[in-house]
Amino acid sequence: MNTALFIRLCAIALCSLSGAMLFSTPLTESSATLIPPIKNPESKIENRTVLIPSGAYVPLQRTLKEPAQIPVAAFFLAECPVTNAEFLAFVTANPKWQRSQVSRLFADSSYLENWTSDLVPGPSAPPNAPVVRVSWFAARAYARSIGQRLPTIAEWEFAASAGYTSADGKNDEALNRDLYAWLARPVPAIQADTASAKPNFYGVRGMHGLVWEWVDDFNTAMVTGESRADSGLDRDLFCGAGSVGAKDTTDYAAFMRQALRSSLKANNTTTALGFRCAQNLPDHLSLR
Repeated sequence: MNTALFIRLCAIALCSLSGAMLFSTPLTESSATLIPPIKNPESKIENRTVLIPSGAYVPLQRTLKEPAQIPVAAFFLAECPVTNAEFLAFVTANPKWQRSQVSRLFADSSYLENWTSDLVPGPSAPPNAPVVRVSWFAARAYARSIGQRLPTIAEWEFAASAGYTSADGKNDEALNRDLYAWLARPVPAIQADTASAKPNFYGVRGMHGLVWEWVDDFNTAMVTGESRADSGLDRDLFCGAGSVGAKDTTDYAAFMRQALRSSLKANNTTTALGFRCAQNLPDHLSLR
């Protein structure tokens, strides 16, 4: 992530402490050619899905009119972010998502910029490292191509709230130490292997400490400087009133994630933004 973007995120995060939010309609894109799940023979671990039990997500901010918790049904979540090897198989099967072919409507000019060429990730994008510089459109198309989807904000945050040894990671000293050390480090020129990430209580790796990740409904909570001029918005979400609705004003990492999501457009790509896939439970399964 470059310095300008980091400064912008910090500024938006501070604004988020006051709850400046704007709701919009999720974007859509046609599904890609269906390809089988990717198995990378060079990977140290298979990118399997992990069962996340049902629970409740406590939104970072809410108005007094909104529920304090959002139910999260049990679902499957990929153990690791999608890797360069896996994304290479996708763009090979779906040429319209190759770097030289993709429409600028669906990915900006930095899309897969760290790859050597359309079908050669190269030394800056190791096979087992998370793919980055991918847009929301591309991430969603990949997920659809393997019969899955992107997780929602509620699902991602619920899964990420687990510590290393318990389902509630708020007071997990080791997790918090690793998380804030990662936030303080510059983005590496070459991302680490996904297998290097420590699994959390559910067995999911790299929710914190590898890359930022797209979620399906990233654009349902937008922060803008012009929002205060919109007479149709709830005033509880702004300035001093907004902090009353924040669940934890000390959770800097959560505000940073909200700030990033708020700053993005669906065709944006960045040096440290990747994704992982999710999947609904089959209809015949019902877990509580």
